[in-house]
Amino acid sequence: MTALPPRLEALLALGLRLRREGYAFVTVSPASHARVNAREENALARDLRDIFGWSRPFADGQLERPLFSLLAAADLLHRDGRHWRSKVRWSSLEDQLFVHSAYPTQEAEAVFFGPDTYRFARAIGQHLQALDSRDVHRAVDIGCGAGPGAILLAGACPRAEVHAVDINPHALAFTRVNALLAEAPQLQVRRSDLLEGLAGDFDLMVANPPYMLDPAQRTYRHGGGSQGAELSLRILESALGRLAPGGSLLLYTGAAVIDGEAPLWRQASRLLAARPGWEWRYEELDPDVFGEELEQPAYRQVERIAAVLLTLRRLA
Repeated sequence: MTALPPRLEALLALGLRLRREGYAFVTVSPASHARVNAREENALARDLRDIFGWSRPFADGQLERPLFSLLAAADLLHRDGRHWRSKVRWSSLEDQLFVHSAYPTQEAEAVFFGPDTYRFARAIGQHLQALDSRDVHRAVDIGCGAGPGAILLAGACPRAEVHAVDINPHALAFTRVNALLAEAPQLQVRRSDLLEGLAGDFDLMVANPPYMLDPAQRTYRHGGGSQGAELSLRILESALGRLAPGGSLLLYTGAAVIDGEAPLWRQASRLLAARPGWEWRYEELDPDVFGEELEQPAYRQVERIAAVLLTLRRLA
């Protein structure tokens, strides 16, 4: 990994400082975040968790000068009337800290981290238990976001060549910082649309792509297609052409369910049915996520959104 520019060096130093302070925060869903922040007593920050987890405004002098200076040096301070806000959040995953975009994530290139991230990480951990890390020579996290998937792979497969790819420059910047914070400097971070520009096959692919129907079509959130499944299907198709014999894909995504059936499951079944030499499994991890989205016109025919896991393996 190449040296960080000064702004990212400051962000890394901020993360190291927060870790020394014992900072920890579990990031909730946007709906829960809004409800908690709407409470009268939560209008202003009181501590580090409020500033860097709950994204609440804070007063002059409230944040220790070293932390304030690092946030300013990273150009991640926002003046909000008489108060300040951090443009980033820091979340805990296992014993690591991850920097990502502040709440609310309204920008097109925001970098999301939340309950889906924790489910994705748990799925990766369970998948890795069934593998021999010595058999993983090349691995990739497609659409890496803040980098948790790639960093977990790098930690579990220290001898492997691990790539973290995304089309979002903010995601790549945050991944570089998070990788160094997690002491995974061997992680190769680069811009790529799916696997564009990456040569060769992979023994392990993981992905947690956006799967919502977003009217604004924000990069971090919009999955495309009529039910948000387009990007997930593109990743599945990419894996069919780039997995090495014995290699596997772990795809954590969401699936709209209409009249008891998920179009994602139907389309994946059709794609894989005529391909010998592969085995795959589709399972629901949570039957009902982001229920508030059902109020949107794009989801008028959808009865629920499920968090699902699709695993694909190329037989040796």
